[in-house]
Amino acid sequence: MLRTAARSFGLATRALPKRTFTHSAIARNAIPASLQTFTEEELMLKESVARFAQDVIKPKVNEMDETEHMDASIIKGLFDQGLMGIETEAEYDGSNCSFTSAIIVIEELAKVDPSVSVLCDVQNTLVGTVVRKYGSEALKSRYLPKLATESVGSFCLSESGSGSDAFALQTRAVEKDDHYVLNGSKMWITNSGEADVFLVFANVDPSKGYKGITCFVVDKSMGVQIAKKESKLGIRASSTCVLNFDDIKVPKENVLGEVGKGYKYAIEILNEGRIGIAAQMIGLAQGAYDIALPYLFQRKQFNTNIGDFQGMQHQYAQIAVEIEAARLLTYNAARLKEEGRNFIKEAAMAKLYASQIAEKAASKAIEWCGGVGFTRELGVEKFYRDAKIGAIYEGTSNIQLQTIAKLVSAQYK
Repeated sequence: MLRTAARSFGLATRALPKRTFTHSAIARNAIPASLQTFTEEELMLKESVARFAQDVIKPKVNEMDETEHMDASIIKGLFDQGLMGIETEAEYDGSNCSFTSAIIVIEELAKVDPSVSVLCDVQNTLVGTVVRKYGSEALKSRYLPKLATESVGSFCLSESGSGSDAFALQTRAVEKDDHYVLNGSKMWITNSGEADVFLVFANVDPSKGYKGITCFVVDKSMGVQIAKKESKLGIRASSTCVLNFDDIKVPKENVLGEVGKGYKYAIEILNEGRIGIAAQMIGLAQGAYDIALPYLFQRKQFNTNIGDFQGMQHQYAQIAVEIEAARLLTYNAARLKEEGRNFIKEAAMAKLYASQIAEKAASKAIEWCGGVGFTRELGVEKFYRDAKIGAIYEGTSNIQLQTIAKLVSAQYK
């Protein structure tokens, strides 16, 4: 029949090709890999971080949330476990692991406490990465070992008048002999309460606009003033402070990368950082889900487990699908980044969707647990409070939508 049809189109003299696709190199040699196919090293890391989170962090979550303070022993534990320099090379005392390893760690920590997760996230996807990628050999040798083993870092970009419009910053750096004099202030700076090392973005030449923005590595001992500590809705154990810089002298060798290229570094690093925030949000969503689901099969109403009612089944099935979709978006963006491929759109999609699902999953978890879910007894209400920040920091949801729209429209114009 197929040959008859071919003859009717004037192809009778041409032999039909044999089915050769089953003999392709891909079919013969390649091992199919899902987005959740991890290396042995990544799997071991995932398991060890999960144990650390359960054994060390979980017992202190409520106290840290109530006191709005990160327990010093947990910070030390993160360093001792090698979780604060995940991608940093071994020659700088780092763990020399993959970017996906960092994402795995962030997710696993967030399943127990998103506050601890974001501390580790900022250290790895922002601070450590900027120093590794753009720092001179002298700066890398001086700061990477400290950041991997003992010193918390902070990424200082936002100001009172420059949130989404990050390059409207007013902090100034004036060149004087062998140093720069730094003046200004920063707001909403994560890790600032615990940090010893600050990556500060300041403008060395306002006449050039954003092209005057430069990144400086500033030690706390140089005179960084930790001012107001914000009291927040969620991630309360994570410090968020106002920083003041009054005539701080920063040596010229502490310029990170090139003068005037700070805006470029910030854009590139925040694109990577958004994958970290997405990982935090999927971990958060999974953490809330993992608390609520067992409860549904422990509590009975009308002699039936709550989780066995069809109305409930449809709800937790839907949330399971959405968490998995967010996870796949996140790990896809991480693998694209590792492969050196363009990942900006995928990172924005992952961050946007994961933050939406985190808020939705945590909200549903409270509803499923009823009255006890609304109290602090089970801990799901904390995940709900923690989730809201996902739509705000490292690029609001509207900024993510704008980024996605710009990249999608370019394909069709």
